[in-house]
Amino acid sequence: MTSNYLVCYDIRDENRLMQVYKKMKKIGLHIQYSVFHCRLSRDELLELKKSLNSLIEESADDIRIYPLPMDMKVMVMGQGDRIPDGITVLL
Repeated sequence: MTSNYLVCYDIRDENRLMQVYKKMKKIGLHIQYSVFHCRLSRDELLELKKSLNSLIEESADDIRIYPLPMDMKVMVMGQGDRIPDGITVLL
């Protein structure tokens, strides 16, 4: 079974930032600058956490993974044109 997650990050070093971005680009939908939507199984989530942890400097960087409801509804305003599959959009 998969679940939805919002992954947000603040990476201080440009090289580490690019490594995290490239990793996330393979896994999730790029929503905003440092924000990705991911649909992951439990094993995929554990693997993502492990691989991201190996890329960052814990004393300087910040990554947050927020679980989201499966039947979430999203309000989109302005330039928001990237909508994850299975998401209901409210205008």
